[in-house]
Amino acid sequence: MRVEVRPDLLRWARERARLEPAALADRFPRLAEWERGERRPTLKQLEAFAKATHAPVGYLFLPEPPVETVPIPDFRTLGDKQVAGPSPDLLDTLHVCQQRQEWFRNFALSLNESPLPFVGAAHVGQDVRVIATAMRTALKFDVDARRALSSWTDALRQFIGQADALGVLVMVNGVVGSNNRRKLDPDEFRGFALADDLAPLVFINGADTKAAQMFTLAHELAHIWLGQSALSDVSPFAGETTHRAETWCNQVAAELLVPLELFAREYRREAEITGELARLARLFKVSTLVILRRVRDVGALTGEAFWQAYRAEAARLRALAKPGGGDFYLTLAARVSKRFARALVASTLEGQTLHRDAFRLLGFSKLSTFHDLSHNLGLG
Repeated sequence: MRVEVRPDLLRWARERARLEPAALADRFPRLAEWERGERRPTLKQLEAFAKATHAPVGYLFLPEPPVETVPIPDFRTLGDKQVAGPSPDLLDTLHVCQQRQEWFRNFALSLNESPLPFVGAAHVGQDVRVIATAMRTALKFDVDARRALSSWTDALRQFIGQADALGVLVMVNGVVGSNNRRKLDPDEFRGFALADDLAPLVFINGADTKAAQMFTLAHELAHIWLGQSALSDVSPFAGETTHRAETWCNQVAAELLVPLELFAREYRREAEITGELARLARLFKVSTLVILRRVRDVGALTGEAFWQAYRAEAARLRALAKPGGGDFYLTLAARVSKRFARALVASTLEGQTLHRDAFRLLGFSKLSTFHDLSHNLGLG
């Protein structure tokens, strides 16, 4: 049975999924005819098309394409313009994180836990150094200890652990849920924050480099200190001419990771810039773009010389291979936050949460995987 569907809705679903016609041509050889209204798909074909484009099939029967927005403030920009509509990968990631946060908030309420005092403790315009120092103290974030670590991976793992110990659910994932075929695009978003006084949540796009993830985590934690949910324009220079909160969070993140006073002592003005960026990035375990920001902040590189260096370094970083791999259960815990995973597994083992709901929130369907995860977390 063939079904009536508007051609513009088919185009909307494909473009929403960031897919060119050629990417779907093998599975849907008549797609071009469907989009021109010359031929109609069968219901089975339409359902398969909806699955391939990650679009709710019901949307394809609407009278016109829907206008989708993210459910939290969107501070992303492209130049001086607002970013186009969100991809299904971003929307699905946001929605599952909101579901996890809701579960954890109810769990915390059931234990009569007190609100976390740092959520909403700051406001935009407060002295950046004062807030960065307060955050560093609360997180037990020792700059010298981090500088002694051997790699960005170790530094990021430690930073996540410090945020987790403070009460922040930190989720790091480079794909949608557990679907390795749906890779998240760092060019669309690098992270977001979901503020809550019992279940603050930070999501980091794990497809980004480890060094870039350090800055993303610091930036999103600044949003948590503001008590502000946000889909962020996370780069050391983003937001400086658009959103005041983004400018402030970027400044706080830079000061948290690379205190300006310490940087000024370490920076060698006479050194060749490329080598100095690499040296200081290794020293502070941050992206070279963060180091470039601090070079500018101390007045050592300004004007067109700075922007030439920035464009060259940004292009180099974009060419880096994406990270991946690792132990499945360690990766799973990182994807959903170790704090969240432990709480959910313990609640399920105690009979307070249905296995079905736990599997949905954790992103798998096998009981054996659940038991292995609980054992890995020391709960089995």
